[in-house]
Amino acid sequence: MIRTTSRPPTARCTLPMYMGFLMSEPKSATCTRLAEVSGVSHDSVNRFLLREAYEPKDLFNEAKSLLNLIGGTLSIDDSVLDKPYSNHMELVGHFWSGKHHRTVKGLNLVTLYYTDVQGRHFPVNYRVYDKSEGKTKNDYFQDMLVEVLAWGLQPAFVTGDSWYSCVDNLKTVKNHHMGFLFAVESNRVVSIDKGAWTQVQKLETILGDGLMVWLRDFGEVKLFRTYLKDQARHYVVYLADAEPFVTFGRDDFLRQHDHHWKIEQYHRAIKQICHIEHFQVRGKVPILNHVFAALCSYVHLQALQVADVIDNIYRLRQDLFKDVVASFIQSFIPDKGHLNPQFRNAVNA
Repeated sequence: MIRTTSRPPTARCTLPMYMGFLMSEPKSATCTRLAEVSGVSHDSVNRFLLREAYEPKDLFNEAKSLLNLIGGTLSIDDSVLDKPYSNHMELVGHFWSGKHHRTVKGLNLVTLYYTDVQGRHFPVNYRVYDKSEGKTKNDYFQDMLVEVLAWGLQPAFVTGDSWYSCVDNLKTVKNHHMGFLFAVESNRVVSIDKGAWTQVQKLETILGDGLMVWLRDFGEVKLFRTYLKDQARHYVVYLADAEPFVTFGRDDFLRQHDHHWKIEQYHRAIKQICHIEHFQVRGKVPILNHVFAALCSYVHLQALQVADVIDNIYRLRQDLFKDVVASFIQSFIPDKGHLNPQFRNAVNA
């Protein structure tokens, strides 16, 4: 939680300084580099990461003023922060990576990402997987869902991939009177006719507007099928408060699917722009504070884009160095004329 102090703070390294560094540094996001460019000591940066105790609610508080908290889409997903060479770093484990298509070494970040009805989108809750807590990613999802609802978020829809489509999660969303769209594995069992169960991959025809089926151990849902590189993917949709399924067609499915894709774009951005993977501290507290600072940096970059201060979050860092690069080029050119092609007058034979 963001601290309150009984006297004016004297710390030289602060959260805004650390965030500005993460957003602007093009390559080496280390404590040593921050000390070098900002004039503070390396120890000041380390003390900042060890001193603070930021929590997920602090991130929600940063994002909530930028969002319409009612009626949007809440997406759940996780991503691995690669740490292949870390042998003595807390929170590092082995997790399945969709990027590498294998189990890799790193941290597992689980995020709830919210897209409001105006299309603005921000992370609103997160967890870094901690084996010592004895919880699964599904446990984290249910914990985070309860938290954001208690904080005042009122989503109308929840989306997630097949990892989070277990019956307990589906029933949890249903009990909170929200609709959902979750991917399901191809061997998930459904029934069209009472008593006749079959895997979704064996259903011959699923029309564009979906197929009404009975999902085992849950109830009535609408099943959709898409194709990616000739591979079939299946999704189940549930509508809250007895809303008729006939109102939810292909366009509605694609809109919710697009909302969920924003969390994939978020994962890419926090790695490429906010240096969330680039830290060399080893303890749990400084790691969690670094992760919070990276996520908070993303929130502020998104806020700049919403306010039309920047065109997109990828351009900010490029624009920071445009004048510097141009100045260097102009200073380098003089006295290098001998490197250019030399013109010589033609000589008649």
